[in-house]
Amino acid sequence: MKKIGGFLILFILVTCGSNDNENGSFTNENTSVGDEDPVFNFMRISEPKENAFSILIPKGWKYDGGIFRVNPIEKGPSNAIAAKLDFTIKKDSEGSVMIRWLPDVLYFDARYSPAGQMGMFPQGSNYQGMTVWNFLSPFEFISQFVIPYAHPNAANISILNKKNLPDIARNYTQRVKALVPYGTFSYEAGIADVNYSENGKVYEERILTVIENWGQLGAGMWGNKETFLIRAPKGQLKEYEPLFSIIQNSVKVNMQWLQGELRGQVERGEIVLETQKEVQRIGREITEHRQKTNSEIHNDMFLTLTDQEEYVNPYTNEVEIGSNQWHYRWINESGDVIYTNSEEYDPNIDIKLNRSDFKKTPVRKRFPQ
Repeated sequence: MKKIGGFLILFILVTCGSNDNENGSFTNENTSVGDEDPVFNFMRISEPKENAFSILIPKGWKYDGGIFRVNPIEKGPSNAIAAKLDFTIKKDSEGSVMIRWLPDVLYFDARYSPAGQMGMFPQGSNYQGMTVWNFLSPFEFISQFVIPYAHPNAANISILNKKNLPDIARNYTQRVKALVPYGTFSYEAGIADVNYSENGKVYEERILTVIENWGQLGAGMWGNKETFLIRAPKGQLKEYEPLFSIIQNSVKVNMQWLQGELRGQVERGEIVLETQKEVQRIGREITEHRQKTNSEIHNDMFLTLTDQEEYVNPYTNEVEIGSNQWHYRWINESGDVIYTNSEEYDPNIDIKLNRSDFKKTPVRKRFPQ
């Protein structure tokens, strides 16, 4: 079962740069949301800890965190097999507007083990590196774990709209069945809107999570997947959703890191794969699933409030997913992206950018079925 838990962590990493300065902020800023004919300038950065992936962030925004590792000697082995991700992209230092990906964590429901039934592992204790906790629904997990972890100083918390996401749960089940036909995994997914106050300000936030139950073969093991949140000051979340959409769909995984992570998981989980070919096959499957998975999660996440489009990168000829909320999309050789509704705007003559290599990205042509 260690093999399964190690590989599944990678699915979230494909749905998530070097710093330009030490704190990860940039000096150039976007025109603010709500301006007439605004220009949204995005810079591609690399995940700062292990260069696991690159992602677009609006210029002037900051980022914190990244890949981290659990020490198996201090914490126990179960959560130490796979890399974990806690990564935030935010408009300012306090994160008044932000998107954050939270780590996948394994828990243990002791009611399914003889030792637990004898009272040896009460709630909150540690069992092989997992916190002992009875299985939770997505909304219980959001309330009991996500909010206290992400916002320890939050007050006046109200969980408003709650929605089950059966399509995402089915998608997970199908992917896992394809990789592990003998597995006994099951999934629940949910999204919730939350209002709360923090440091004197009132925020609205949307949180999505997938709960994974390992079933009979896991003997009580369960955990969270795909847990992330978006927030803004109350009343402003909707106007930032197009920006979150661009960020969410801009991830490019470093395949060299991915293959190294898979090998490391094999070693840490004491697993022997048949050949190096197996590692490469898994990497290809993850890449092939990325676009479909991103689209399905996106559609549920933003409740069809924002749309996407497929663009052709004029430098690489690769198809990239971006927002269609603006009339024009530009990209340069470094992967920086600009969105604007202004027909007259040309980033190559914008003295603030000091670049001359921006090209418009055309929409990918559709062919009749």
